[in-house]
Amino acid sequence: METRDEIIRKLRGESIGNVTSQSSADEQFQNEVLRPILKFQNDLFLDVFRNYVAKYKNDFYSYPAEKKLQYIENAIQKDIKFRNSLKGMVIALFTVDEYDLYIKNSSQLNKRMMNMVIERLKSQVQLFEFQT
Repeated sequence: METRDEIIRKLRGESIGNVTSQSSADEQFQNEVLRPILKFQNDLFLDVFRNYVAKYKNDFYSYPAEKKLQYIENAIQKDIKFRNSLKGMVIALFTVDEYDLYIKNSSQLNKRMMNMVIERLKSQVQLFEFQT
């Protein structure tokens, strides 16, 4: 029987990005753990953001592109509950060993994680059309 950690590793796939002997521990964690999880969770992130907009700022859809990008960034940086919810969606797919690494440098890894989520949503802003 497969363990939770084996299932999680198989589910999210291979490392994304280059990891070399000169890569920092944070960069290695980013490419081996965070990037595959963010890719795997992409559809969920999009839907969660759509729900956030519907709940708090339905006029988001009438904003010009630049203001939408700023809104995405502000929502994640300033709304602590929302940010923590997004972090939870990522952390839930850590293995036990990865979680142990994460808690040793969670502050820096959280910054990386949230910046990557922001960039991921911003790069797909065209997918945020008005939902009725």
